[in-house]
Amino acid sequence: MIRYIEESREFSLETETTQYCMCIRPDGHLEHLYYGMRTSGDLWETARDRSLFETGNAIVTCDAVCLESLAQEMSSCGRGDVGDPFVQAVHSDGSSTCDFLYESHEIKSGRDDISGLPSAYGAENEMTQLTVTLRDAVSGLRLELIYVTFDGCDVITRSARLTNNGEDPVRLLKMMSMQLDMRAYDDFDMICFGGAWAREMHRHDHPLSQGRVVNSSSTGTSGSRANPFFMVAERGSGEEHGSCYGFNLIYSGDHYEACEINSYGRMRIVAGINPDTFGWKLESGETFQTPEAVMTYSGAGFSGISRHMHRFVRRHIVRGYWADRERPVLLNSWEAAYFDIDEKKLLKLAKKAKECGMELFVMDDGWFGHRNDDTSSLGDWYENTAKLPGGIERLSEKVNALGLEFGIWVEPEMVNEDSDLYRAHPDWAVQIPGRQQALGRHQMLLDLTNADVRDYIVETMTKLFSKGHISYVKWDMNRIMSDRYGKVLPVDRQCEFGHRYVLGLYEVMAQLVSRFPKILFEGCAAGGNRFDLGMLCYMPQIWASDDTDARERAQIQTGYSYGYPMSVVSSHVSGCPNHQTLRVTPLETRFNVAAFGVLGYECNLCDMDKRELDAVRAQVLFYKEHRRTLQFGGYHRIKSGKSGDLMRNVYQFMTTSEDGKEGLACYYEQQSLPNYTYKHMRTAGLDADRMYTMTNRELTYNIKMMGDLINTVTPVHVRPGSVTQEAISRFAKLNGERESVRAYGSVFNLAGVNLAPGFAGTGYNDQTALWGEHGSRLYLFTGE
Repeated sequence: MIRYIEESREFSLETETTQYCMCIRPDGHLEHLYYGMRTSGDLWETARDRSLFETGNAIVTCDAVCLESLAQEMSSCGRGDVGDPFVQAVHSDGSSTCDFLYESHEIKSGRDDISGLPSAYGAENEMTQLTVTLRDAVSGLRLELIYVTFDGCDVITRSARLTNNGEDPVRLLKMMSMQLDMRAYDDFDMICFGGAWAREMHRHDHPLSQGRVVNSSSTGTSGSRANPFFMVAERGSGEEHGSCYGFNLIYSGDHYEACEINSYGRMRIVAGINPDTFGWKLESGETFQTPEAVMTYSGAGFSGISRHMHRFVRRHIVRGYWADRERPVLLNSWEAAYFDIDEKKLLKLAKKAKECGMELFVMDDGWFGHRNDDTSSLGDWYENTAKLPGGIERLSEKVNALGLEFGIWVEPEMVNEDSDLYRAHPDWAVQIPGRQQALGRHQMLLDLTNADVRDYIVETMTKLFSKGHISYVKWDMNRIMSDRYGKVLPVDRQCEFGHRYVLGLYEVMAQLVSRFPKILFEGCAAGGNRFDLGMLCYMPQIWASDDTDARERAQIQTGYSYGYPMSVVSSHVSGCPNHQTLRVTPLETRFNVAAFGVLGYECNLCDMDKRELDAVRAQVLFYKEHRRTLQFGGYHRIKSGKSGDLMRNVYQFMTTSEDGKEGLACYYEQQSLPNYTYKHMRTAGLDADRMYTMTNRELTYNIKMMGDLINTVTPVHVRPGSVTQEAISRFAKLNGERESVRAYGSVFNLAGVNLAPGFAGTGYNDQTALWGEHGSRLYLFTGE
């Protein structure tokens, strides 16, 4: 709901529990008043700026307004506000001053589409839009600030449109999507999530004081180095307490987020396209539209932010056939075979997948052109008939005949120099004339600012996806941008390349998703290098990281969980030693971590023994029985571990069904601590007044786990690694503990439950929990 109060010229944007207020000042500037929990009245009288005189060497306008200290809805350059500007433009005379003042506003049910860019969607009765039009009288620039409330999610989105109504072109240097000014009466932290390839979404807390903290990407993608989701939280906030703000950007290119506290205690938060790699020539009569920014507030800590964001992404970002459908359990061929694939090997893997209860088989890289490694054939999207004699049609039919769906891997935005495509169209590759190209993974970008390239990708992928029975596509992008240059762009528009590339990508994906609405598209960019809300508008799930190590994935998936629901996070069980870290973790732990997301397997099932295959079969069966809760349930972080710290050595997280009848929790201990058998688990999200029974997945363990301790109970000596030990292990198993505890949800949530004691070297029976290094358990809470 959005209200305009005529008497005070105040706008009040209200969701279910939050309120955002601003007013039109007498001089025409927009002043921000408040963003927080919903109040009972209007804010103008208590929250407006009451400054009377200029201070020191600060600049004041002719209306005695000091923009440097005023909390504003947008800011520009040249009129005394020396903070991080919302918009920065250079006029035809070389000057850069702008002064945008109120002209008009419009409030309407529903919302307008954003041309060329993905945006949040919903039913008309779920959204209300406010458009405030401002004008710079001298230049003729018109700025529209667009606010949309999503009442049921406690989310407000912001974007902006700049139209040049002057006679001369304007050079746009910076244009943000949102700006939030407020008084920093308390201590705040800016919490960002980033890292690198194979270690995405690590949480970083930055204390805010006078100065500026920046989270940004200049890779041409939203990036694994710095995800566009971030939070600003009152210092000391936790999962269930504290005043917190959450932000994201519906965009897949270079982004910029900054928090700045100035000398007057004003905290400014901005988010939008990264100005370091951006510029735009705005001709007379033209309009520039920014991506849409997302913001939410919670007085209930980080969990409150996550609840709002998860609900928003599920209801208003992910769309189409797969938006609310359960995702299939798949086997991907990559880590099982890498490039060494052929029809026979693939079908052998697929048969094992079917035997284990999986539903989808995915042929990854290596099937096209003459690609036997990563140095060739990108762009040549036709089958290697030496590997696939009957092509994709025959392979997909054989996979379907096994009772499995069939999926495929592609990387359409790339080209290798050793490819038929590059030999035919070298001008389609992104490279600067006369300069040696910098390669990444032996490949170059295709120039998506070129309409011919976009048409080629759409038509080539259309032909490919129409072959056989393809029900799943993994869309990869394994390098970042370098040597930016568009051969179809004039010299004075080369600064537009990065943004125009992203617009071209969206155009391509929109056409393909429209042509193949039932294909399950999964985004990927060297793992999580393009994990963002823009991609999720076209692809309902994204490969979170190329790192499948359970320990790292626990941290990576915890990072994603702050701003993204688990239904969009793709997570796989892989072989050990892990291919990225060489770490060895138990098969059950790999499953327990991967199960909290869209589950898949990426290991060579053909090399597994019967015990491992039986374990995988049981895992898949369990997952399918509880898939709805694991993929679409309410996700709760309980403990986020820190290896080596006794009290933070544990990850605990859980998900609860929408109807409250079921919950699943994971307890993961990274290091086995000596003489510390005590384990306690507190839940979150269970219905307080509902009775639940807690049980665990009952498992058996190989006696080899005990090493030569077995000799304390055997009549003859058994040497570890011997034939005797191997023979005994086939018949004798160690029974795991059995948990069965009945209590109200409020007891589990508040008091928690003591778990079966762990092995500590002083005794063992069938109620002793055998954990070991990287041990974990999965617990089921069944409501009555």
